[in-house]
Amino acid sequence: MGTLIKNGTIVTALDEYRGDVRLAGGKIVELGPMLEANGDTIVDASGQYVFPGGLDPHVHMELPFMGTVSADDFETGTAAGLAGGTTSIIDFVIPARNEDLMEALAAWHDKAAKSASDYAFHMAVTWWGDQTAEWMRRCVQEEGIPSFKTFMAYRGAIGVDDPELIHIMNTARELGALTTVHAEHGDMVVDLQDRLMAEGRNTPKDHALSRPAPLEGEATSRAIMLARMTKEPLYVVHVTCQQAAAAIIEARSRGQNVMGETCPQYLLLDDSVYDKPNFEGAAYVMSPPIRPRGHQEPLWAALASGALQVVATDHCPFNQVGQKDMGKDDFRKIPNGAAGIEHRLALMYTYGVLAGRLSLQQFVDVTSTRAAKIFGLYPQKGSITVGADADLVVWDPAATGKISASTHHHKCDRNIFEGFETKGAPSHVFSNGMLRYSGGNLMAERGAGRYLKRSL
Repeated sequence: MGTLIKNGTIVTALDEYRGDVRLAGGKIVELGPMLEANGDTIVDASGQYVFPGGLDPHVHMELPFMGTVSADDFETGTAAGLAGGTTSIIDFVIPARNEDLMEALAAWHDKAAKSASDYAFHMAVTWWGDQTAEWMRRCVQEEGIPSFKTFMAYRGAIGVDDPELIHIMNTARELGALTTVHAEHGDMVVDLQDRLMAEGRNTPKDHALSRPAPLEGEATSRAIMLARMTKEPLYVVHVTCQQAAAAIIEARSRGQNVMGETCPQYLLLDDSVYDKPNFEGAAYVMSPPIRPRGHQEPLWAALASGALQVVATDHCPFNQVGQKDMGKDDFRKIPNGAAGIEHRLALMYTYGVLAGRLSLQQFVDVTSTRAAKIFGLYPQKGSITVGADADLVVWDPAATGKISASTHHHKCDRNIFEGFETKGAPSHVFSNGMLRYSGGNLMAERGAGRYLKRSL
């Protein structure tokens, strides 16, 4: 006996049709019109959509960073995701500089064992040494991790320089793996930070001023050039600005395999958030920062045209009290990051689909299917097909809500979308065929998530 979702409008990245979905044994086992119950539990999806479960390929659960640890662990963060319709994540193993990548991977496996939903890993290559190429080989060929994260910022910590990045790209190409890049000109960021602090400018607003959009645009163009010379595909994470989007569009126009993601905060917020009084602007401190008005619409246009393929969250929350306030007198010490995994689908549906910026099919693509394809999880994830994992969201388009830190499931005391009104929300969320959210009740189970080995 399984579950039968009846009378819904099934929406995939390509199609939209009325039909029923039967779930059993953690899989989708039958699709069709007017399926018989045969003893199954019935979920009536009349007047609702049925989407593939969301896949967020950019999150940081319990990440040690800037002298503290991100507030959501793998249990609470994935549970918050389930409440919003995200049923799988890809987190980042981030070794310290000079740390053994395999030892870091073992530590991440230990932390992730309590995940409430399925999870995979990217491996961050934070330094180049004699053993790095062998560690990368093991990641791809033995550990199911065919994507590598690089940071062009955070120099002296987890950032790499250009010669290291070239080594990483060459090795990834030989292994058939994908290089992903956080693109900012790290040395210039440090110089601007030092100059601002020397002038006594130490506020959250100054954090944003120390990382202006041209530095992201330059680093994106440089990463694209290095990828072109090494013949390595490139995925640019959290694109925030017109300059970076333009560089990606130009590369793709001449046939280079360059892909990009953006995040709801870069689509929906502008840098006026840093003007909030009483240090409240620190809640929005992240890298790259929220951009001035004028950058948001080019990002929406890039999503609609397919130049950007994915909407992730960069979910990395820190509490205002006890964490963000470490940088009260020095913006360089404010932990970078914010929460977002719970609200990604509702925000993209409300301000993307209902605002006419994205079709329903594009919504499914950018929140689920495209990431599954890029990162080697399709059709197990991101699809509504027989044999796929039974990760499904029954979506009530009439539901309304207002985002607030007082009601969210994130384990932090601020929400960067505080007060945003949404229309459309999950009525039911299934993960591997198990009902995990229904009627406002979250039924996440510690440790229910499985590790997903990937191959490209």
